[in-house]
Amino acid sequence: MKLEDLRIIISGGAQGMGRHFALSLASAGAQVAIGDVNEAGLTETVEAAAGKRGKVHARKLDVADEADVGAFVEWAHGQMGGLNALINNAGILRDGLLVKKDRETGAVKTLTKAQWDAVIGVNLTGATLLARDTVAKMVSTNQRPGVVVNISSIARHGNRGQSNYTAAKAALAANTTTWAKEFAPFGIRVAAVAPGMIETPMTQGMNQKARDALVAAIPVGRIGLPEDIWVAVRFCLECDYFNGRTIDVDGGLSM
Repeated sequence: MKLEDLRIIISGGAQGMGRHFALSLASAGAQVAIGDVNEAGLTETVEAAAGKRGKVHARKLDVADEADVGAFVEWAHGQMGGLNALINNAGILRDGLLVKKDRETGAVKTLTKAQWDAVIGVNLTGATLLARDTVAKMVSTNQRPGVVVNISSIARHGNRGQSNYTAAKAALAANTTTWAKEFAPFGIRVAAVAPGMIETPMTQGMNQKARDALVAAIPVGRIGLPEDIWVAVRFCLECDYFNGRTIDVDGGLSM
């Protein structure tokens, strides 16, 4: 699909990779609807898009809220005069070992259900709801072709301290293949990009020691940038023969 023809939803568009995707698409002439719980960040993204060929529309969105997702999709369709693409980008971290023992006290601590539920709710359930409702809108309006790009992670292969995040991102990569098969009769492709360590507000909030260790392990010798991921996302959007697969963009990092 041509970027200038896109009428695309991006979740998590208030900052980081989501903002970068939105501004890149607007520069190419696309109509973009961004959603996020960070309303101030949404406003900043819209302001940054002023004067570009395309336009960025923004509205608060909690992807873990089913009713909010449905309302957002309807709003986005109306604002853009159509809907033919989605980037499932929203995500959060609530890291912790599933079970750990305090070295000093010997006390056993576990990952809380709240930590598990929060990550699964946003990173997996939210992404699934948004894909479901976006594709349903495309089908009901006879829109074809269409494309969905899921943002997974190389953590899907397994990463210490991220049982919840790993489970969500692994499921999203697996469902990229599932949904590609299910949506094929409607002319809708599904692809995924799995970033490694990328410079975003999320990774900037990591424990510094853990962050430094990860960056040191990247064979290309640097942390990734949102533009590195955009190159892969753009390929997924534009290449009509790419479907049901996940691209790792990680600088060669193995977790």
